[in-house]
Amino acid sequence: MRHVVSPERGYAKWKHREAIWIDCRFTLGQPQSGSDAYVAEHIPGAYYLDLEKDLSGPKRPDGVGGRHPLPDADALADTFTRLGISSGRCVIAYDDQGGAMASRLWWLLAYMGHDEAYVLDGGFAAWKQAGYPTASGEGEMPQPSDARFVPRVRSEWLATADYIAANRKRIEEGRIVLLDSREEARYRGLAEPIDKAAGHIPGARHSFWKANLDAEGRFRPVKEQMKRFEPLQGAEEVIVYCGSGVTACPNVLALREVGFTNVKLYAGSWSDWISDPTRPIATGDNK
Repeated sequence: MRHVVSPERGYAKWKHREAIWIDCRFTLGQPQSGSDAYVAEHIPGAYYLDLEKDLSGPKRPDGVGGRHPLPDADALADTFTRLGISSGRCVIAYDDQGGAMASRLWWLLAYMGHDEAYVLDGGFAAWKQAGYPTASGEGEMPQPSDARFVPRVRSEWLATADYIAANRKRIEEGRIVLLDSREEARYRGLAEPIDKAAGHIPGARHSFWKANLDAEGRFRPVKEQMKRFEPLQGAEEVIVYCGSGVTACPNVLALREVGFTNVKLYAGSWSDWISDPTRPIATGDNK
């Protein structure tokens, strides 16, 4: 897979200092856990970015934008500049959540026009299992640089609730596929441990994001991913969502890896959709 890097390939890039490494570990409900894990042990030279402080914008009291709103493009560009990310620089992101948080950074970089972004296959656990070096402590601060990250926002990578509502007919006809990436129980409305309403966006199909992974927590190879997404062939467009625009990102990555070119992320996702009580909600299976 083009944007998924094996530990072996990643180590070669680390050894020759050919990449900027970003630790994205984070646990919902335990916001300090990721940075604590980074301080305890991380890939040497890696910087840490927090899902809620760095990879999301401020939450609104009314819930619009969802639980992890899309960050402001200029603020995100400043963050990337601070880490030394500029045109052509290779960035490798990792986590210990099956690539969910790392894929969020991959998507943000790609959305901002940066193509040299990758996810470490198997995350930090695979790196350690391979016996590669680790470090502890706060980590070094990036060296100041005159190179700036210049955003080239790809608006075609993004979907909104208004866009979905405006394209209801195309969704009903199957020309646009809505893909819900959450656990099946949440999709069907049988359980909702996080958000205030259960169910899914009417017309959405279901494909749990962890179906991307094999038993060892690695991304499945392209042929297996192609078979998994075969029912979506022929769609003019695929819009992927989850609870808050994070765990949908591995599905976006996988879809693009196997050749789906018109794939959008509904960044606000379910938590944004239900912020407006007039929007419809479906439960059960999509018939």
